[in-house]
Amino acid sequence: MPHREFVIRGDVPPALVAGLTRLAGALELPGDFPADVKNEAASVAANGPIDGRLRDTSTLPFLTIDPAGSMDLDQAMFIEQLDDGYRVWYAIVDVAAWVAPGGAIDAEARKRGETYYAPQTRLPLHPTVISEGAASLLADGVARPANVWRIDLDSTGAVTGFTVLRQNVSSIAKLDYDGVQRFLDDAPVDGIPEAAGQTLRLLKTVGLLRIQQETARGGISLNLPEQEVLADGHGQWGLGLRTLLPVENWNAQISLLTGYCAASLMRAHKVGILRTLPPADDRTISQLHNIAHTLQLPWPHGMSYAEFVRSLDSAQPVGQAMMNTCTRLFRGAGYTVIGGPDDTGDMPHAALASEYAHTTAPMRRLVDRFTGTICACLAAGEPIPDWVTQALADLPQTMAESDRRAKAFERGVIGLTEALTLHDRIGQQFTGVVIEVSERDRCEGVVTLPGHAIEAPLRSDRRLELGSQVQARLVKADLETGDVSFQQV
Repeated sequence: MPHREFVIRGDVPPALVAGLTRLAGALELPGDFPADVKNEAASVAANGPIDGRLRDTSTLPFLTIDPAGSMDLDQAMFIEQLDDGYRVWYAIVDVAAWVAPGGAIDAEARKRGETYYAPQTRLPLHPTVISEGAASLLADGVARPANVWRIDLDSTGAVTGFTVLRQNVSSIAKLDYDGVQRFLDDAPVDGIPEAAGQTLRLLKTVGLLRIQQETARGGISLNLPEQEVLADGHGQWGLGLRTLLPVENWNAQISLLTGYCAASLMRAHKVGILRTLPPADDRTISQLHNIAHTLQLPWPHGMSYAEFVRSLDSAQPVGQAMMNTCTRLFRGAGYTVIGGPDDTGDMPHAALASEYAHTTAPMRRLVDRFTGTICACLAAGEPIPDWVTQALADLPQTMAESDRRAKAFERGVIGLTEALTLHDRIGQQFTGVVIEVSERDRCEGVVTLPGHAIEAPLRSDRRLELGSQVQARLVKADLETGDVSFQQV
């Protein structure tokens, strides 16, 4: 699935702060939490979970793996080897234990839909006293309410059984991707308990097996590089692209695995909400074949789309151009209520080649609180609360609106940063590669500047050729709007 994270290194310059403020206002993004939300959150954090449910406390050595500095920790894992396969324990914060239905926090979360990210700041879905404190699976010795998935796999990584348990869990280690990757590469790393070693080594094993399962199923996770803003400490700024670490993909496979099980459980009981993506039509597939031919990228007869994408090298300009074009197949994602008017009885996520549900990030995405509650109730043989079933019909529209704003915000942040990087270089020429050509006007497209990790609109007086190298003159870098554009020389 295409997803580009955005991070910033160093202090945020005033021009970017001002631009982000204007952008957030234009998109009507949420600001600070109202007083009643803060008061309710402070009370819940001080007094503990509001559901009053008694849970067993797990003794398993769970651990978390997140980007460095993260505090809103939704998931913790423990993996063990069985005689004939593997058992994955995946604990997801039970946000419903902290948010009273119909309360101030609930109402505000439904307005926000998700957490919005910007350089060195976030506009969170829930007050941080809950999402980064009371409910977060921090490695502080405190056991917190979670919906714990127990998923059994055979020796090939295929699912043989699963269930969901309501438990209190605690984490033995708060780890980050860089440290875990170094550990798995046999480099010395401080701060990783001995008890965590088994889970980390099995994460690699299970992650690779699940990638093989995805490949055999015809699915593909299109992980685009992260775009970083780099500061040198002397007022100079630049952009770079960071390729995802292998452990990030292995970790993502555990989340995807849980989403498949959640979808299967809800589908079996004919209640819930799925994350869906319609299949690409033949015309789009044909276009991609033609573009691959133009770029002289081999796509033999009989090779699937998923196999072709895995053969691409995004570090090469033509590979980047092709991967950028492949995102056409990922358009139209949304949410479908099981049993609703749009449900056909089989609603796979086309990129994953399986039915799938969002359920592993409830502190950052509204819909996950509902799917988590549904699955926990179904597994326990309990009725689903009215506050869940009554909200299902409106959730697709709520999430569609928050997705729209989040993507617009991400594009705006990147545009503002590119403008900040280039605003004093108007008129200069750069060497770039055409990675997109407009279908409506072949003289318009998108150029990437490999040495600068910048992608921006390009205009030419003649037809642009996808994958071709061009000389491009910077004609616009507006710090007010974030608009950047080039003209082919």
